[in-house]
Amino acid sequence: MKAALFKGPTASGEEYLSIEEVPAPIWKEGYFLLRVLACGVCRTDLHIVEGDLPLLHKPLILGHQIVGEIIEGATQEFPLGSRVGVSWMGGVDGSCFYCRHQMENLCDNPTFTGYSLDGGYAEYALVRNDFVIPLEKEMDPVSAAPLLCAGIIGFRSLQVAEVMPGDRVGLFGFGASASLMVPLLQSWNCEIYVSTRGEKHRKHALALGVTWVGSEKEKPPVILDRAVTFAPSGEVVLSALSSLRKGGIVAINAIHLDSMPSFDYDTLLWGERQIRSVANMTRHDARDFLTLATTIPIRPQVTCFPLEEANKALQAVKDETADGCVVLVI
Repeated sequence: MKAALFKGPTASGEEYLSIEEVPAPIWKEGYFLLRVLACGVCRTDLHIVEGDLPLLHKPLILGHQIVGEIIEGATQEFPLGSRVGVSWMGGVDGSCFYCRHQMENLCDNPTFTGYSLDGGYAEYALVRNDFVIPLEKEMDPVSAAPLLCAGIIGFRSLQVAEVMPGDRVGLFGFGASASLMVPLLQSWNCEIYVSTRGEKHRKHALALGVTWVGSEKEKPPVILDRAVTFAPSGEVVLSALSSLRKGGIVAINAIHLDSMPSFDYDTLLWGERQIRSVANMTRHDARDFLTLATTIPIRPQVTCFPLEEANKALQAVKDETADGCVVLVI
């Protein structure tokens, strides 16, 4: 099969990935072999190739927002040809404290699609059959792909922040995940305040009909009930915290954070304000969000690249030049 391989850090100016012909994965019991139709490109992929996250094995096939069709390993629930989604969580041990207490996102021995396991920047992918997400056959693969991580982790972030209908919610940073939360928050009658760098992102937020948009240095004009940060920056976390009412919560939607600056407890955190990290997602999150996304509906703006241009796709995520979410069409 054709695949985009990451073989480790490269010299400045060199491409991240090598497009090569490699052996296709071989089906085994407990797994599905998928023909990959589309795979979203996530900022986490960029963190992996740029060394913000340690490389667990190489060569590695990135990609954890996979839409595919089952071509081997069919079950009664998922016959051949079934369309399924695959997300970041590739599997859990099922026996640790967290798995036994309905917190599989915190499993002590997880596997991650496109990180500890090969992912979807390829024509075929081998995935655990109990970690796929059923998708309607009519669902457009390109539109579905960003929902499988950017959407699900954004949804979990709103849960971690304990967002309630009618809340004033701040979104700090406005990439793919934040933009997908706008229609969901609007369906909950929330006021949405966006602080973000980049004129393009601000225009996108305004076009989606949020309540207020400002630069990364501007403070929302009201006190917020909840906030979610989408940028890997501790400074952004403090900006969100400074906008909260007493008892409010900031959820950090980032797998990697550059640093957390020191801050004044009395003025920023006191008053039972809280900072919470968001770690991975559960299968329950995935099914709940995909149901909501179909019902509302949530239709992401997408920029597509062929697999052969995976490096350009990653660069578009890095430079924030793409319109909406970035997806590889296989």
